[in-house]
Amino acid sequence: MAEAVNKSRLLWACRRGMLELDVLFIPFVKDAYDYLSDLDKLTFERLLTNEDPDLFAWFMGHKICPDAEQAKIIDVILKRVKV
Repeated sequence: MAEAVNKSRLLWACRRGMLELDVLFIPFVKDAYDYLSDLDKLTFERLLTNEDPDLFAWFMGHKICPDAEQAKIIDVILKRVKV
């Protein structure tokens, strides 16, 4: 039950102010999140605490995420959606 609550909370956190981020995060949580390691799950949750403009810049390649663990998750998400 706690896992379902956590996933529901994550899906809510994935609803951002930018459609470009929504279309990356929501399918990722629905389809791939469960297959991440525990460390990567925590890193993804930390990634979601960043501001939308930073996330947008990192995902669109305008800037490089300064956190190596979060940058790895960004890469995983981008490879999955083949952007």
